[in-house]
Amino acid sequence: MAREEFDMPTLADVYRKFGETADAQLLETELGNVLLSLGAFEEDLLRGMNPNRAADLLGEIDASTLGRLLNRLRAKTRLPDGLEPLLSEALERRNRLSHSFYRRHNFRRNSDEGRGMMLKDLGCIHESIIKAYKGVMLLSGIDPDSIASTHAPTRHLPI
Repeated sequence: MAREEFDMPTLADVYRKFGETADAQLLETELGNVLLSLGAFEEDLLRGMNPNRAADLLGEIDASTLGRLLNRLRAKTRLPDGLEPLLSEALERRNRLSHSFYRRHNFRRNSDEGRGMMLKDLGCIHESIIKAYKGVMLLSGIDPDSIASTHAPTRHLPI
C-alpha cells in the first residue's frame, strides 16, 4: 500500500531524498565532459592522436572537486549570462549537503516537523543543483527539457 501524501515524513524519506539530491555527481560529470571537450580541441587531440595526453587530461578532470572543475571552466571559457550564479549557488549548496547537512539539522531527524524541514531543505538543494546541471548541459548543446520524453540508454556503456 502506497503512503498517502499527508503522512508524516519518515527518516527513510529523508535518506531517500538525500540520495536523490546527491545528483550533484551529474553536475560534476557534465562539467568534466565540457572540460574534456574543450581540452581535446585546445590540444588538438581529435586529429593529432595522443592517447597518453588524453588519458592525463581525463585523469586531471576526474581528480578534481566540483569547485576545481568550476574554476577550470571559468578559466577556459566565458560563461553565458545567468549560469555563473547558478553554478556558485549549486557549489555552495552541494558543499553544505556533503559536509554539514546532518550536523546543521541535528536532532530534527527525530520529529515529524523536523524531518519535514529537512525534506524542504533537500528539495531546495536539489533544485539548485539540477538548475546548474541543465545550464551546463546547454553548454554542450543539449537541452535536457527537450529530450525528457526520449528513451535513455539503460545498460552500462564502457568509456
